[in-house]
Amino acid sequence: MRALISVSDKTGIVELAKELVGLGVEIISTGGTYNKLKEEGVPAIEISELTGFPECLDGRVKTLHPIVHAGLLAMRSKPEHMKQLEDLNIETIDIVIVNLYPFKATILKDGVTRDEAVENIDIGGPTMLRSAAKNYQDVAVVVDPRDYDVVLSQLKENKEVSLETKFYLMQKVFMHTSNYDTMIADYLKKQRNDTEFPETLTMTFEKVQDMRYGENPHQAAAFYREIGKFKGSLADAVQLNGKELSFNNINDTNGALELLKEYTEPTVVACKHGNPCGVGSADTIMEAWTKAYEADKTSIFGGIVVINREVTLELAEAMKQIFLEVIVAPGYEPAALEVLQTKKNVRVLQLADISVPQAATAYDLKKVNGGLIVQTIDSKLLPDDESEVKVVTANVPSKEQMEDMMFAWKMVKFVKSNGIALAKNKQSVGIGPGQVNRVWATEQAIAHAAELIGEDATKGAVLASDAFFPFSDCVEAAHKAGITAIIQPGGSVRDQDSIDKCNEYGIAMVFTGMRHFKH
Repeated sequence: MRALISVSDKTGIVELAKELVGLGVEIISTGGTYNKLKEEGVPAIEISELTGFPECLDGRVKTLHPIVHAGLLAMRSKPEHMKQLEDLNIETIDIVIVNLYPFKATILKDGVTRDEAVENIDIGGPTMLRSAAKNYQDVAVVVDPRDYDVVLSQLKENKEVSLETKFYLMQKVFMHTSNYDTMIADYLKKQRNDTEFPETLTMTFEKVQDMRYGENPHQAAAFYREIGKFKGSLADAVQLNGKELSFNNINDTNGALELLKEYTEPTVVACKHGNPCGVGSADTIMEAWTKAYEADKTSIFGGIVVINREVTLELAEAMKQIFLEVIVAPGYEPAALEVLQTKKNVRVLQLADISVPQAATAYDLKKVNGGLIVQTIDSKLLPDDESEVKVVTANVPSKEQMEDMMFAWKMVKFVKSNGIALAKNKQSVGIGPGQVNRVWATEQAIAHAAELIGEDATKGAVLASDAFFPFSDCVEAAHKAGITAIIQPGGSVRDQDSIDKCNEYGIAMVFTGMRHFKH
């Protein structure tokens, strides 16, 4: 029995090789792996001795040889294959232990050049892996050091690796080489600044953790991260306290974080079931918390809170008084963290680059039965052409109203459609998410404001709508609630009806020329 060993990650390889030699396995090796085994006293045949051809081109060509690949691909059950090997004086290779040049580690290094990245694209390694895996009935191929013990134990017990294990190892190889090639293709796409949707879409992610369950207890789930540096993403956060994040925690927290990134001043966003339930901006983070909390003291219970400033002791003491699932902030005063850690179940995360936005070219993916719909993320707030944002009513909004409208416009971008957001003094006062018509969303936001804050909550408030008003009924509802300014995309064939109604009631209205559907 012969084993070919050529690894970039040398974890446990010397111990494995010694065990194999003890079982009577002949070792063939290459380059740095051969030198390592030789230094450790492991007998091995150098690859060029086997092939009769020297390594060349700085080691780029060493295993790409018929003696290697015929030894891997020959099917032992076919007499004609074995006869050809005998005629060519080629011996079979029964075990392949290979892992690849560290392409991922290379591209993640700061300041890496394209030449460095390309030089770390492995050619011979994937070729050997694929040859061995194709002939899995006869060859055990190991790409993951975590499988060393499985292979060794079966060799010791049965003098061979079982067919079932070989098939499992085959699957791992093709998953590994697929992941490897996808990383390379993705890197090259980014190097070319290629923003086109490709004819075939291949993506790769790495598993962070299995989850207890998915959206519901009967659903299985796992969390995967993209490969690369993604500052400001939940995958980059460090958990300081609490249980593992659940499927719903991750989904809801991600939405809250993306909303938080729209604000630069001290801001707190509370989120529940993927919708904001309280948002507040102020001069201090404590004032911002007070606004967000008082906007909806009911819905924040069991919710997500994300904060774009360091958490103070005062803020931690306030948050401790209610049940929260997740808290995310760029930092915590030591005393504040101690307070939060007294609640063993609350998930406390630190995300240093919490305000860093996603790249505008990032994909938003939605799985549908039998396919995938893909779009770039909704990275814009307003059109590039500022002239599209215009006051369309006789009543021109004041500076304070414009500030509140922009506050609400940021918020409604992350409310499920049909969505309405009400705000006053940089505080959310009412949110109407996910209704099947816009007037219901408006009425819901107004009703919630009255119920949760008080009858006067909407007097002097502003209203933001994620899409245009098809009728003037939303303006009617806004007027009855005392709302004084409205921001919406415009674009309905009946825009004039809403404009006329605003003029009748003295409501200022701004068209943005851009909608923000969120389904």
